[in-house]
Amino acid sequence: MRVSAIVLTYNWPAALERVLASLAAQVRLPDEVIVADDGSGAETRALVERMARGFPVPLRHLWQEDKGFRAARARNRGIAACHGDYVILIDGDMLLHPHFVADHRMLAEPGFFLQGGRIKATREETARLLAGAAPVFAPWSRADFHEFDGSKRLYAFRQPQLARWKARSRSGGRVMSCNMSFWRDDLLCVNGFDERMEGYGAEDRELVARLENAGLRRRALKWAALAVHLWHDSRAQPDVNDLSLPNNRLFHATRTEGVVRCEHGIDGHLAEFARADRPDG
Repeated sequence: MRVSAIVLTYNWPAALERVLASLAAQVRLPDEVIVADDGSGAETRALVERMARGFPVPLRHLWQEDKGFRAARARNRGIAACHGDYVILIDGDMLLHPHFVADHRMLAEPGFFLQGGRIKATREETARLLAGAAPVFAPWSRADFHEFDGSKRLYAFRQPQLARWKARSRSGGRVMSCNMSFWRDDLLCVNGFDERMEGYGAEDRELVARLENAGLRRRALKWAALAVHLWHDSRAQPDVNDLSLPNNRLFHATRTEGVVRCEHGIDGHLAEFARADRPDG
């Protein structure tokens, strides 16, 4: 099973450098890493080019023009370009446990996709991590365990046996595309993220709804695939379910109408990367 890690980034090269370093230190390396760049400046490009020269696996940089928050399109381009059978999505502010990739691989199973969490570092801990310190994967790590979208203290350490047990539970946990994994063929079946969803919010929940409409099931990763999320100001809306927001209306339609495949997705990019992968491309 070939594994592709796709890292979404936008104009935070200091964080991206630490994320890529944590990928390079995995006990089970991915087969390739793709940086899906939503319009960063030249500093990010220079960083990826520099790190690619000594990276232990192929490291590619896919840039798109900055036209606002277009994470759906950036990730779709990464999925279209990747060569893996299995895809792990990571945000560019997540420092990974050394067994992160191995854990996703361990729990991958046909008919399922995986939802991981994040240990939300405090502002002070984030400064320490950006300065080069190692993340702490333990219940005593300096993190905001009370945050509604962060891991609980109970799950802040790795325990593979408990992880296997938890993955069999009915609940898939909160949807967060910062730490998810899928069979690539399943993503192609539903055509990936809906690129009509621009601006922050709901593009990951809408994808999950279509995958579930297609008969796939979501499994929660607890005590496995640990990652520390670097602190930054939140872009989340006060009410994430506000139906006055265009993305939420699309998400609601997907759920109520049983939509499986979006019209504006990965298939808009497959030809580009098929040409690029030819020997004369």
